[in-house]
Amino acid sequence: MRKILSLIRKLCSEQNLIEEGDKIAVGLSGGKDSLLLLTALKKLQSFYDKKFDLIAVSIDLSNEQMDFSEIEKYCKKIDVLFYKKVTNVFEIIFDIRKEKNPCSLCANMRRGLVNSFAKELGCNKVALGHHMDDLIETFIMSLFFEGRLSTFQPSTYLSRTDITVIRPMLFVSENEIIENSKNLPIVKNICPADKHTQREKIKQLLKLLDKNYDDSKKKIFTAITHPERFNLWEKNNKKNEE
Repeated sequence: MRKILSLIRKLCSEQNLIEEGDKIAVGLSGGKDSLLLLTALKKLQSFYDKKFDLIAVSIDLSNEQMDFSEIEKYCKKIDVLFYKKVTNVFEIIFDIRKEKNPCSLCANMRRGLVNSFAKELGCNKVALGHHMDDLIETFIMSLFFEGRLSTFQPSTYLSRTDITVIRPMLFVSENEIIENSKNLPIVKNICPADKHTQREKIKQLLKLLDKNYDDSKKKIFTAITHPERFNLWEKNNKKNEE
């Protein structure tokens, strides 16, 4: 956990993710990533140079078919207020609309619900548990499926809800999260599409690349996070090479 805290603190300082007086809602899905993020931010709160408040919010997409009771107990144990909103998102997507590609719609609905709920609770920021591997996977998915070079940012201001979304774990690998989340009360994901998504296919592809080409994921991450290394076409701009 010490290394993870160091990486989170480094990114927060470099990108000004946490500012004095922030009230931050950690979006708890029940998975390892968001639970570890909550745990780390609670520890960071005790020594970070900028004071901030912290709460946890969960959106129950299953109309109470998922059990969040252990998460609620965990939040009480670490002294973080826990709030839950019950919705029927799964029913809308899978039963009513019968979406063939449900993940994008589900993600958009979930993000919108988290952000609006956080705003209702007086927060100005929402912290999400995206990590280094998520960043790389999103970049590759955008390249393959959209034909563009794009991925998410450490911080994004959403004017519609007046909420800033921060991702403090982008320097942390998924393997490090797995290693440090073994004792957390992870909620079983009952989504019918779990492990059957395009993202999962990209994840397996990247594992194969990393196996055959040393540090390929690390090099992709470095390319994304170091703009001075970009060497792409610029519209109507002729460059002279020396």
